[in-house]
Amino acid sequence: MMQQIIKIALVIVGTISLFLGIVGIVLPLIPTTPFLLLTAACYVRSSERLYKWLMTNKWFGSYIQNYKAGNGIPVKAKLMMLVMIWFSMLYSAIFIAPNLFLRIGFIFGACFFTVLILMAKTLKTDQHNKYQQKQY
Repeated sequence: MMQQIIKIALVIVGTISLFLGIVGIVLPLIPTTPFLLLTAACYVRSSERLYKWLMTNKWFGSYIQNYKAGNGIPVKAKLMMLVMIWFSMLYSAIFIAPNLFLRIGFIFGACFFTVLILMAKTLKTDQHNKYQQKQY
């Protein structure tokens, strides 16, 4: 009985984490990969079917597979992250921030995350295609 409750709790936590990972794809300040890794950890301990679905999913599976293999971030993903970061930060700095201090903070944040993304290892296209086609 207790084991069944733990499995249900893991599915719930994993699903919430998956939702946050999906939000992270759209919003640059929310990290995608850590939430997807948490989802995978929860699903692998609670539901083989959900874990298999996650790992073979065309949108989410490659994040986890590439991270596990230590291959880096695809160029396309880096570009999307940079565009989203700069769009959201500039929009916030220009239209939302009520004072100069916050505007400078938004610009500094965009620069900081840009450096982090550019320093991250870049996944080569042939590696990315290999991991996207791999089935579990």
